[in-house]
Amino acid sequence: MSRKKELFALIIGDFIALNAACLTYYWVRMHSGWFDSSSLYKTHPELVSMSLLVYVMWLATFLFFGLYRTWYIRPIFDEIVTVLKTLSFGTLAFVLLMLWEPYTDKATPIKNDPRLLGLLYFVITAVFVISVRLIIRYSQRRLLEAGIGRRPSLIIGDIFKAKDLALKLEHYPRLGYNIVGYVSPNGAIMNAPESFQIPDRNGSPVNREITRLGSVKEIETIAAKQKIKEVLIALDSGDHDSLIQIIGRLARTNVGIKIAPDLYDIVSGQARTREIYGFPLIDINPELQRPWEVALKRLIDVSVSAIIIFLGLPVWLLTVLAIKLTSKGPIIYSQERVGKNGSIFHIHKFRSMRTDAEQSGPVWASKNDPRVTPIGKFLRRSHLDEVPQFWNVMRGEMSLVGPRPERQFFIEKLIEEIPYYTRRLKVRPGITGLYQAMIDKYDENIDDVKERVRYDLMYIESMSFRLDMKILFRTAYMMLKGRGQA
Repeated sequence: MSRKKELFALIIGDFIALNAACLTYYWVRMHSGWFDSSSLYKTHPELVSMSLLVYVMWLATFLFFGLYRTWYIRPIFDEIVTVLKTLSFGTLAFVLLMLWEPYTDKATPIKNDPRLLGLLYFVITAVFVISVRLIIRYSQRRLLEAGIGRRPSLIIGDIFKAKDLALKLEHYPRLGYNIVGYVSPNGAIMNAPESFQIPDRNGSPVNREITRLGSVKEIETIAAKQKIKEVLIALDSGDHDSLIQIIGRLARTNVGIKIAPDLYDIVSGQARTREIYGFPLIDINPELQRPWEVALKRLIDVSVSAIIIFLGLPVWLLTVLAIKLTSKGPIIYSQERVGKNGSIFHIHKFRSMRTDAEQSGPVWASKNDPRVTPIGKFLRRSHLDEVPQFWNVMRGEMSLVGPRPERQFFIEKLIEEIPYYTRRLKVRPGITGLYQAMIDKYDENIDDVKERVRYDLMYIESMSFRLDMKILFRTAYMMLKGRGQA
């Protein structure tokens, strides 16, 4: 089952389950005799409108809590727990905000206690939603076992490790991997065959042949040609350099990356272990943040940016005047940068350098840079030169916190030196970041860049609301202390 079909099935299934739960709750509430029903909806149009409104609210809540992510390769227990957490939050919101009236003085077998009504609705909704999702997951599993909907997958490893992993995967068809070939990390092994055979997934007595499709140097071309969705890495524990090279190359593609569990020590702190149907895999490209964290991060980005831009307007006007009076040239300096997933945008700053600062080509900034104007030194020490970037944040091109965006000119050079550099492009770049909050210096050479990348990767693998708040407060402290680099 493709991702689109899976999403469609989940949305339709939830529509049926949530409306059935709403109608069942209505029947119990209206006709059981346990509650006072005098103020409840009486007509069919009112009932239908109420049911659809509740569904729309639940749909938004399910999206917010990530219930429409791909779950079929995760333990079903994880999905059920997430459903129960989401329903608990949503039901509590309904009880507090809209649906249930307070106690009544009428003599009814059970008074209209909002807590009891909320618990009743929660139980009914949980039964319907979980039941429908179990049916969908069971059907999905059966389709995968029949070879329908499997994702084209590639193994990276020598022929012996590739064969061992392929045979293991054949015992777990519910994982959804369709092995189309393997790639050797160091070319063909002397005197080793170019292919191996595994049992056919459809039960045919004729074995299926898995051939070597090339080497790691061709991995991007192979992935595109074979329409690969998942790459499974099976290397020796000592192949650190090969692993980093592979991850760096695949970071430019949109494939999922997983490695054999015995390599966990290589990427400790950069991978999250996932055990699926008893088969452990290590996910190199997990979802970095849950949907509600993504939504909250974006809400904070927009809110804080709007407040700073509008409340600080008198200060920004004085800054504009100071720049204009102390040096010739434009007030705002714009430069092309690379954003999330390689998108190109123009970053904006208050100009702090002379207009001829890069007439001989792009160069890194340096300490006590002679190209900096007199007012520019103050702007850079106080970080006020970064203020126009809040407009980039408002436009969605940047975030308050994230890796600093870099120019394409430097990225092309850095990828050659740091294979894993493109991992930074998985997230929206930021005005400030972990490196800026802790080190706060400009990159003057490749060693500085390598150190910054290390901090950026630490941030990406540990992204959270709490970490963002720590970085923002730390940055504010450094601004007040004037600890920026001039």
